[in-house]
Amino acid sequence: MIGACNCGSVSFEITGSPPSVYHCYCTLCQKQGGTASNAGTIVYIDRFRWVSGESCIEEWRKDTGFSSHFCNVCGSPVPNIFKSQYVWIPVGLVENLNTQAVANIWLGSKPAWAIPVQLERNYDSAPEDLAEFIQYLNLEKIA
Repeated sequence: MIGACNCGSVSFEITGSPPSVYHCYCTLCQKQGGTASNAGTIVYIDRFRWVSGESCIEEWRKDTGFSSHFCNVCGSPVPNIFKSQYVWIPVGLVENLNTQAVANIWLGSKPAWAIPVQLERNYDSAPEDLAEFIQYLNLEKIA
């Protein structure tokens, strides 16, 4: 699977089976994307490779540890590595991603005007066991 920012300066590849998607309704994701939620996934770092444009990536980091990585040419959000073993990927950048959304997180923070579809897993805040949640996103799904 190949992905790229809006202008194509930053590109990357994900190997293996397509990971599942989650929607995050936290207020940070709302502000980052300008909408009710962000659609993302998380993969293990050994499944991810930068193809081009790493020098075009800028980072903004909050004191809490939340970070936003973006292309300094077009402003698109781009993947970011965290806890040295995972990569968060904004799934709108991935071409022809053939997968499904399986979880909503931070539903307790969703704006009143948002009406999320109930998925396999629905959390009022963050999943308590992050490693288990990431494993769940990366399990092969039978279509």
